[in-house]
Amino acid sequence: QVQLVESGGGLVQAGDSLRLSCAASGGTFSTYAMGWFRQAPGKEREFAAAISRSSGVTRFADSVKGRFTIARDNAKNTVYLQMNSLKPEDTAVYYCAAAPGFEWAGGTATNYAYWGQGIQVTVSS
Repeated sequence: QVQLVESGGGLVQAGDSLRLSCAASGGTFSTYAMGWFRQAPGKEREFAAAISRSSGVTRFADSVKGRFTIARDNAKNTVYLQMNSLKPEDTAVYYCAAAPGFEWAGGTATNYAYWGQGIQVTVSS
């Protein structure tokens, strides 16, 4: 069973940066495509960023493009979401997700079989 644990969230001011980490265990991390999703209060979960198994492909939601980057370290079984120039509308619970068997899973939530418990990011204005 794959377990995903997010860390690095918190309360920041608009314009600040945060780096989320997601540590995976219980499987072979290098064989998973990975993604980050987020859910704001009163809204549905939405795609934020994704990275392919080999790190060759990344994709971002339009709302975060140019401000967020995604990276993975297969030696450390960890995926990162670097968030810069944060805005109050980035406030959400952020979830990492793993797609075993996928080279690339993109923004389709149903491609992801495993999810972390989520971590709160709050951006004050």
